Amino acid sequence: MDPRVGLLREFSRGFTPGTAKIETEQFGFAFLEQLLADGVRLEYGELTATRLLHKYKLVDIPERRMDEFLQAHIDRGCNVCRYFDARENDVFCFNLDNNHKTENTVVIPEMELAVQALRSCLQDLGFEPLIVASGRGYHVWCRTEAPVANDRLSAFMLRAAVRALMAFHGSGRDHQQIKFNFYPDVKTINVVSLRLFGSVHAKTKVFSHVLGPEGLLGEDASWRAFEHFVRNRAISLALFEQALDALPVAP
Repeated sequence: MDPRVGLLREFSRGFTPGTAKIETEQFGFAFLEQLLADGVRLEYGELTATRLLHKYKLVDIPERRMDEFLQAHIDRGCNVCRYFDARENDVFCFNLDNNHKTENTVVIPEMELAVQALRSCLQDLGFEPLIVASGRGYHVWCRTEAPVANDRLSAFMLRAAVRALMAFHGSGRDHQQIKFNFYPDVKTINVVSLRLFGSVHAKTKVFSHVLGPEGLLGEDASWRAFEHFVRNRAISLALFEQALDALPVAP
């Protein structure tokens, strides 16, 4: 087995079991029959008019089939997206996007300011996040050593985002150009999923590179950074609670 499958499996240990959304250019009855082999069930399918990537939410996926999907994800045959647990999770993610409607694959200066401010905020609290380029923004991932209730995760992410946005004061940049989404989101827990590390962007087909302190890493270096994150960067529950208490309550 490709060792990267094991890394993705370890990273995904707390997500809703046996459930994933598959994004792929493939479609048709023959493909669907193949997709639903071994007892896999289709909850819904979305065929996009632009034919960039079609989306299939699958449930009851056996472990062996999930590994096959993860391998296809690594091989760029599809993107695998996972769903957060409805009650508690050991991973959480800040999803930073720009609000531009036309230049929606461009990383704007406000985005660079926001993501570096968020990195600094998290590092000051003792966290070392994994920051992954997502096209017009970044996914900023953190992991805990054991699951934390979703309301606690949401409170932490909101407070950390407010702290990060304070960097815009006096900078001459407009914080309204930046959109923060938080995962897990208790309002959309069974609806919204996030792509796993190693995906490619639907429009640009660009790999999801890790953002290091000096800039974007190459693909191999990004996988090494992801491995280090999975193996070494889990936050203790005591540190999480300490960090949550240290952040001001968001208005």
